[in-house]
Order: sequence, then C-alpha cells, then structure tokens
Amino acid sequence: MSAENLDALAALIRRERDTLLAEWRREVQQLSVAHNLDVPTLNDHIPDLLEELACELELCSDESMIEGLKENPITHGLDRLRLGFDVEEVVAEYNALRGVIQDLIERHDLRLRGVVNRTINRVIDVSIGLAVKTYAAQKALEIQQRREEHLTFVAHDLRSPLSAIAMAAKLLEATVPDVVKDERASMLLETMHRNVSRLNSLVVKVVREEANLKAQVNEKVERQEVKLRALVEVLVSDLSPLAAASNLCLTNEVPEELTAFADANMLTLIFQNLISNAIDYTPNGEVIVGAKIIKESAFIECWVSDNGAGIPADRLEKVFDKLETDPDKKSGMGLGLAIVKQFAEAHGGEVAVESELGQGSTFRFTIPDKAGVE
Repeated sequence: MSAENLDALAALIRRERDTLLAEWRREVQQLSVAHNLDVPTLNDHIPDLLEELACELELCSDESMIEGLKENPITHGLDRLRLGFDVEEVVAEYNALRGVIQDLIERHDLRLRGVVNRTINRVIDVSIGLAVKTYAAQKALEIQQRREEHLTFVAHDLRSPLSAIAMAAKLLEATVPDVVKDERASMLLETMHRNVSRLNSLVVKVVREEANLKAQVNEKVERQEVKLRALVEVLVSDLSPLAAASNLCLTNEVPEELTAFADANMLTLIFQNLISNAIDYTPNGEVIVGAKIIKESAFIECWVSDNGAGIPADRLEKVFDKLETDPDKKSGMGLGLAIVKQFAEAHGGEVAVESELGQGSTFRFTIPDKAGVE
C-alpha cells in the first residue's frame, strides 16, 4: 500500500472516529461488567489510541509506538481492575477495537496488507500487553496484601483464646488435688501445656514476621560488631530441643575469630529461620552452621547445610519469594525465607541456595565484616 493510501486510512480513522467508538462501545457493553458504565468511563483512552494508530500509519514505520502515549494502557489496566473487569475482559476490549477497525477497512474496500496490518496489530497488541501486565501486577499485589492482613488478624485473634486456655489449664492443675491426679490426668495436663505453648510460639512468630516484612529494614539496620560463633551457639542451645525431637545432630562450625558488622537482632532471625527450616526437613540427619571470610572482600559468607529432603528443582528459584510455601508443608506461612532475603539485602548482602532432592540443601547469605560496607 502506498504512502498516499496510508495517509488516506489515517484520515479515515480520524473522520470516522465517533462511529468507530460507538461500534466499539456496543461490542464492549455485551460484557456484563460494562453494562452500566457511562460513555467517558467506557471510552477511557480508546479515542487517544485511535489517534495514535492514525499517527503510526502516517509514519509508515515498523518502529515502536509513540512513547508519550504508552502510559494510557497502563492506566487503563489499573482502572479496569478497579471497575471489576477480569483480565480476559480487558483483552476482549482491545480485540473488539481491532474488529471494528477491520470492519471500517472492509466497508471502504481497502485492502489491508504489509505495513498496515503490522502497524494496526502492533499498536493494539502493545496496548494489550501493557494493560494486562499492569492489571496482573496490581491484582497480585492486592491479593498478597489481603492475605497478609488475614494472617495478621487471625494470628492476633488467636492469642486471646490461647491465653485463656493456658490460664484454665494452670488453674485446673492447681485446683485438682494431687491425690486425685492419676498418671493419665497428669499426662493430659502436660500435653495441654506443651501444645498451648507451641501454638502460642507459632502465633507470636507469625505476628513478628509480618511486622518484620512490613518494616523498612534498610532504615532500621543498627550495625555493630557481632561475634558470630557466640550468636550461633545461643541459637543452637535454644533449638536443641527441636533437634533432639528430630533425632538429628546440630553442629556449630563457625570459627571463633569471625566478627560481623551487622544488626544482631536481624542476624539472629536469619540464622533462626534457616536452622529451624533445616531441622524441619532433616529428621535423623545432620545440620551444620558455618561461616568464612570471602577473600579480597569485605564480606563474610554464612551457611546452614543439611542432608535432609532437599528442594525440587522447579522450586529453587522461588524459595525466597514472599508467601512462597512448600505444598507438602501445610503449616508453613511462606515468610521465613523472605525475611532471610530481606534482612541479608538490608546489609548489602546476598542470598543463595543449593539443593538436590533427597540429598539435602545449603542456604548461604553474606554480611559485612567491617564498618563502611553497604
């Protein structure tokens, strides 16, 4: 098609703009979500998109869309999400526009080929891509926020009844005379105490992790010199009951001389999450905590290694993602490893994982060993 015909098609789109919009609205209003939308809301950026298409035809180019108008589909995707459109309906809107333009060309007996076809499809397809990408990203963010809020509310609401159960158990134990208590009653009371304590610890952990994830950690890192072996030794001692229950050997191999320049509380949470996870996946096995100075660097590399279940290859890239949980572990919240990543990065460090299914895993992170490292 000649440049003259391209200009003619561009002029036709401008001249028939109102007709094209009316036909397009009739198509879109067949979607139940669009039945009651007024004309300005329904039109949104489509008039601008028609003008953009006309300009692109006049340029007679296979280059990308006019940069200044690319923001419109992004805003359109957000607006359609707010109005209750699903992603298929957003795509359907743009395809309806493609259809009415095709009808216009056929009515005027214009033959569509080559650069014309590519231009029309490119402008509409790029618009679809931008709108859907923004729509999907915002939708995922809203779902994540709702899930976080739900977790926080549930955890908060559980604390009161758990406290009441714990208090009732204590009162019952104090009220029932020792002569009445047989071995079974004592065992039941002990089981109640133990499980209430465990549930309360889980609830506190969820609340703490949620708060940690929402914090602007980069503004809250309080760096100081931290003796790594001593910090890990305290955790090994605290977690030894869990290790004993799993019949595993928990070993601290961090050298005595290593001193990190880090936030001690954050560092404790990093190690705690990694060691707890390793214990959970390594019954009857071995968990080793280690660290070393990275040569010609101002960082220390730390790791927690186990010979447990390992991680499937298709999950390795996602294990540090927020709310990513093991489908085989129903109790997981998907927060612990996200905290490890966030806290390590707050120190200017990195995280990594190596794993082989059935052979075990090694989680690594880096932290500064001297002041002035970001």
